[in-house]
Amino acid sequence: MKICYFIQTHQNPHQIYRLVRTIKRSSPDALILINHNFNRCDLGLTPLQDLSDIHLLQNQEYLIRGDFSCQVQPYLNAVNWLFKNNSDFDWLINLTGQDYPTQPLSETENFLASTDCDGFISYWDIFADQIPWERDKGFKRYYCNYWRMPGKSSYLFLKNFQQLSIVKKMTWLKFYLTYGPLVGIPCRSTPFNNEFICYGGRAWYTLSRKCVEYIKNFVDSRPEFVAYYQGTVVPEESFVQTILVNSKTFNLVNDDRRYIDYRGAVAGSPRTLTIQDYATITNGKFHFARKFDINQDAEIMDKLDALIFN
Repeated sequence: MKICYFIQTHQNPHQIYRLVRTIKRSSPDALILINHNFNRCDLGLTPLQDLSDIHLLQNQEYLIRGDFSCQVQPYLNAVNWLFKNNSDFDWLINLTGQDYPTQPLSETENFLASTDCDGFISYWDIFADQIPWERDKGFKRYYCNYWRMPGKSSYLFLKNFQQLSIVKKMTWLKFYLTYGPLVGIPCRSTPFNNEFICYGGRAWYTLSRKCVEYIKNFVDSRPEFVAYYQGTVVPEESFVQTILVNSKTFNLVNDDRRYIDYRGAVAGSPRTLTIQDYATITNGKFHFARKFDINQDAEIMDKLDALIFN
């Protein structure tokens, strides 16, 4: 069995190299694809030249957080790379440079080799009751079309403008400032209906080759679906879920096997994990956790290494 680890990165090259070395040491036959945001810092593979099957993908997009170009398009680029290069991967696991294994990769890979499931991915109907999101979050993200406002002053303008009560009463305008400044309007038509539901979820998943191939074929045959999501906000928390769950073809486990603590999240960024979280993240329920910062707490990563390498 062969695993492809797709890692999306943007900072702390030394931490990225550590993650890659940990994966290759624990799983020598693994394939690693890296998509790096060079707008944030430089990254090269020279420090990893003693390792094989590591590829730095050429990024053609200017990565803007919250846009289709930031996470979804790089994921699709990685999928295209795999099939274009006739990779014999069995599973695709997407990570960030701030993720780290919480158990030996041999345990994770043995688990995947023995499962009869097709994917591990969190998902929910965005309009269902008792979901992790507030009621209107999914509608605001995926039933509206947005335009990014130019200039630094746009943020303050929209922040003040949206607070005017007359705006809320007299217009259909939607404002998204977390990843903005963005202004949008509800769409007249959407891809969604009673038979094709809009799903939300977390942007991290472990998918079998069958699921990945289905995504590729769906995207290749439905350019209008891709174009629609390109106008939404944070599509990485809906795009893959909506494709796979609506297929009704796969045995999907509604659990991504990741530990991420969004309590007190700032601008959508989860809490940085420390040595105090060790017992929680290594309780056997999770394959990976995020996010870690080697400059803030390297001890937790050292202790994870001791567990991973026995």
